Amino acid sequence: MLVALIFVVFPFCMLFAAISDMLSMTIANRVSLLLVGTFAVVAPLTGMDWAAFGLHLAAGLLVLTVTFGLFAMGGMGGGDAKLLAATSVWMGFNMCLAQYLVAATLLGGLLTVGVLIYRKSAIAAFTSHSVFLRHFADEKTGIPYGIALGLGGLVTYPDSPLMLWALARLAS
Repeated sequence: MLVALIFVVFPFCMLFAAISDMLSMTIANRVSLLLVGTFAVVAPLTGMDWAAFGLHLAAGLLVLTVTFGLFAMGGMGGGDAKLLAATSVWMGFNMCLAQYLVAATLLGGLLTVGVLIYRKSAIAAFTSHSVFLRHFADEKTGIPYGIALGLGGLVTYPDSPLMLWALARLAS
């Protein structure tokens, strides 16, 4: 059951956040709450020591502090800031967090360039009424960065401490 939670909750939340941000330009608070709450329950049950558990929470708090500052300056959406912090709790204060931040940044850069090119193209006028593309075509809206955060999380999650624990349990 514990291994199943590790395999399902994080990837589901990342996919849900990406799709939700693409369709509605919002990431519900319940996604971040589910991520943090599940981590808080699951991590101690895996045998994670309290020092490592505290470092995981500290990683999330540090990322939340930085992203809250970016949100206050208008550089980031609130849902993106909370999702980034909640994801950081799962990654921990280690190289996995750095890999996640780099992956999300690179994917976010590609997404931003792609959306800006799309908005200037002739195709945008014809596809702007599509449920899936309307926010990409609207120059008044921002970039649905939750897509990059979700994909970045999915790409780096296999190297996260909880996933490595779960994979080791399956292998034994």
